[in-house]
Amino acid sequence: MGTMDTLVESTTHAAEAERPTGDITLPIEGMTCASCVRTVEKALTRVPGVASAVVNLATETARVTYAPEQVGVDDLVQAVDRMGYHAVAPAPVVEFADDADDADDAIAVAGDAEAETPDEARHRREAADVKRRMIFALSVSAVIMLGMAREMLGATFLPAFLADPVWQLIIATPVQFWSGWSFYRSAIAAARHGTANMNTLVALGTTAAYSFSVAAVADHALDLGLFPWTHGGMPELYFDTSAAVIGLILLGKFLEARAKGKTGAAIRTLIGLQPKTARVVRNGVESDIALARVRVGDVVIVRPGEKVPVDGRVIDGFSVIDESMITGEPMPVEKRVGDEVVGATINKTGSFRFEATRVGRDTALAQIVRLVQEAQGSKAPIQRMADLVSAYFVPAVLVLALATGALWLLFGPSPAASYAIKAFVTVLIIACPCAMGLATPTAIMVGTGKGAENGILIRSAEALETAHKLDTIILDKTGTLTTGRPRVTDVGALNIRGGAAGDPDHVLRLAASAERGSEHPLGEAIVDHAREAGLRLSDPTAFDAIPGHGIQATIDGTAVLLGNERLMADRGIDLGPLQAEAARLASDGKTPMYVAADGRAIGIVAVADTLKPGAAEAVAALKGIGLTVWMLTGDNERTAHAIARQVGIEHVMAEVLPDGKAAKVRELQALGKRVGMVGDGINDAPALAQADVGLAIGTGTDVA
Repeated sequence: MGTMDTLVESTTHAAEAERPTGDITLPIEGMTCASCVRTVEKALTRVPGVASAVVNLATETARVTYAPEQVGVDDLVQAVDRMGYHAVAPAPVVEFADDADDADDAIAVAGDAEAETPDEARHRREAADVKRRMIFALSVSAVIMLGMAREMLGATFLPAFLADPVWQLIIATPVQFWSGWSFYRSAIAAARHGTANMNTLVALGTTAAYSFSVAAVADHALDLGLFPWTHGGMPELYFDTSAAVIGLILLGKFLEARAKGKTGAAIRTLIGLQPKTARVVRNGVESDIALARVRVGDVVIVRPGEKVPVDGRVIDGFSVIDESMITGEPMPVEKRVGDEVVGATINKTGSFRFEATRVGRDTALAQIVRLVQEAQGSKAPIQRMADLVSAYFVPAVLVLALATGALWLLFGPSPAASYAIKAFVTVLIIACPCAMGLATPTAIMVGTGKGAENGILIRSAEALETAHKLDTIILDKTGTLTTGRPRVTDVGALNIRGGAAGDPDHVLRLAASAERGSEHPLGEAIVDHAREAGLRLSDPTAFDAIPGHGIQATIDGTAVLLGNERLMADRGIDLGPLQAEAARLASDGKTPMYVAADGRAIGIVAVADTLKPGAAEAVAALKGIGLTVWMLTGDNERTAHAIARQVGIEHVMAEVLPDGKAAKVRELQALGKRVGMVGDGINDAPALAQADVGLAIGTGTDVA
């Protein structure tokens, strides 16, 4: 290429890079196989101004990148419709409204996590319809096979009419044209646009088998002698074959339709985490407004027990917030003036005001949803290969069937026409229930079913297919390796001569009694532990929470302090040897809290998220099969490494938020690793979706 050509090309690329691009996800109706995917992708990419189009059969969506100044959404919809499919407006359940005009609609749909979306309702109806047709087709094929068994196996105990060809014709006809109507409809639509798909093979193969059998029945009834091959005086019929093929293909489609109906569950769960309204101060007036009407710069008030509506920065007050939805970590986080808060997290104690800094599609929750959606719409390399193969598979089968029939017609024995028809039909029948149409959904059903029996939810067929190639496994910490909730791990008592304070139970009883009036998760853990130990707790008096430090209360006349080192220093309490013990506990990833009674330190209580039983054995087993094990967590470095040491993990990535988790997965994949990600909840969703294999354990929900 010459210098001028290079300059022109570089200038063109620079100009293209500066052009604004649109990105839209279009739901596509009418796709039934990988050939449909290829057809829709080609139709979209041929539209001038479209940079790329990725169609996903599992989610029935097309993700299109285009130049808005050259092409509009209507043009994309028309391009899909011209190919015999139907593109519809994006479902509102996955959107975060950014303007007041859309706010009410967005809240009505997105605010209710339990509401069934239009797409899910359609999938449910489709699954019910396919189920009815499937049951009828399989039942008829079973009845016809009973007739064959009577003739071929001498099962004379069966009614004679079951073997009657006319009876078989009567019951096979509704299977062909009612149960199998969806195949005809799709094949006809594809033919109108000069294409063929898997339904074309099903329609042609079953129609050929049915028509051949009808002709054989007519030949037998009229004694024309066109079909010389018989068994026991009965013509060779294929009614059972056509009915069974239709029934089995419908079985695969039913399993697929039922799975598709659940594809939006993870997204709906994410959307449902956000509150419907926010308490905003405008012009000195405090009022509750729809979440989507909150704007950047608004002052928002959050009270104890409420969810933080949007992302922002604290400007007044102090509180403790449960951020496990974002970080996955059970330990609450203290928030003071200047600290960042994240939408959909839970305010545990105290009221505060914050300034909204990110709303609508810019919030952390919206970005997590977007990451999951993008991962759902992506394709594995093997899927692209399947799409490519399917584009040539259908026409190749048709050509092969015609060629087979022609060879028998030219060189076969007499009657050549009859043998040619039989050979043509045989090729189509063998080809139509191909692996891409039936075996794959069946294998997926078995594989995912076995996983569910063992508490493992497998996010996609691609993940199941790729699992045996993994060389790296990433484990989330909280809820995966650990129990996911704080528990008391240690109670220490300072031995004081002549006093009862050397008794750990005494220390625990005072601490738990003091925390009895607290809503803090660490306090709840202490109270639970004391009750499990059978200790008698007293009601606290003069209870006072000291923000950022701890609590003070009077228990049976004893003044009790429970909190951090700073609280003890402020009250002039000498900790003595407890400081060394606290340092040791902290190095193990535990949260130590000092206990003082009547101005004297008496002990220490440590709380931590504890390991699940068998976690270390599971890690050892993973290493035993040759996997490199990493731990990925939003928790701090000290706690993360402490847990890693306990389970035997050498590779640790700590203090990583949800969007960062997906990036860490990509980093390992960029090094040529085949990465599996194991997590337990919403905060792990982006990383689970990005991994070659994503396993959600113990959640009871699907992951995108």
